[in-house]
Amino acid sequence: MAAVPAVLTSEWTKIRTVASTSWTLISALVVTVGLSAGLAALTKSQFAHLSELERATFDPTLVSFSGMVLGQLAMVVFGVMVVGTEYSSGMIRTSLAAVPQRATFLFSKIAVAGVLALLVGLATSFLSFFLGQALLGSHRTSIGEPNVLRAVVGAGLYMALIAVFSMGVTAMLRSSMLSLGILVPFFFLISQILSNVPKAKEVARYFPDQAGSKIMQVVPRAMGSDQVPYGPWGGLGIMLLWVAAALIGGYAVLRRRDA
Repeated sequence: MAAVPAVLTSEWTKIRTVASTSWTLISALVVTVGLSAGLAALTKSQFAHLSELERATFDPTLVSFSGMVLGQLAMVVFGVMVVGTEYSSGMIRTSLAAVPQRATFLFSKIAVAGVLALLVGLATSFLSFFLGQALLGSHRTSIGEPNVLRAVVGAGLYMALIAVFSMGVTAMLRSSMLSLGILVPFFFLISQILSNVPKAKEVARYFPDQAGSKIMQVVPRAMGSDQVPYGPWGGLGIMLLWVAAALIGGYAVLRRRDA
């Protein structure tokens, strides 16, 4: 029986020695912080042109995370690569021969990658927040204001959960290309489009990205957004259910199918 510490060390070695995974995480940080900073500066310059509702529900904290929509793409790619590379390279056979306990193998991999994604996510959220607030000028808020720290930490959690969800989906599909072919359109086309369709948005608000992103809001109905029947923590809870379902599904497939 493989010892868990040894498996964790092995998975850490796999991740840190593959350049593409490191660069994907760096891209997540750089893209999110850079785009958020640019949009914060643009928001400041265009503040007078915002609608009355948008000014009344202006959420400077949420503006700091405007670049998250692209940053999460990098987290999706990272999550897919961590699991999918095992199948595309054929290493899954060697890995399972070394660690026949499939639950230990899968969840050690997800634990190591998840912690790494969380650290990068938190670094990204704090950098985005402080740089964004500096660029918002007189419209800024501070980390000590009510619920702001919760939103900043929540943004980091959101990025990590996107990566872990992607890992679970990839474990189910056993293919990087297929996983990316489903996850990227889902998050960046289907979810965004359905959230703006009158009837469909009643369902879309329970998608993992739509629900989970509410943790980044401080002001209710921020920037004139629609009211939802759950709060920030409720939204994060819905996202956690999606993540749990993906991980359970991934383990069920790994347990029942040959490498």
